[in-house]
Amino acid sequence: MGELSTNSSSPALDLPAAEQNQGLAVKTSPESKPKKKICCACPDTKKLRDECIVEHGEEACVKWIEAHRKCLRAEGFNV
Repeated sequence: MGELSTNSSSPALDLPAAEQNQGLAVKTSPESKPKKKICCACPDTKKLRDECIVEHGEEACVKWIEAHRKCLRAEGFNV
């Protein structure tokens, strides 16, 4: 019966260090600060989004709004 308890706990202990630390790398990356201010990031998608909203209203511009958010996320912003 002693073998059962060691077998149940050993898979977590036998993981290589890289696999054990993999979760930590994912958790620390969102905490890093973006290199730009949010107002200066993604000027192309921001311009398209703003022009569309002025001309057609927010409801008609979901595609451009999401494109801008995607760009901001790629720059490291949490939006």
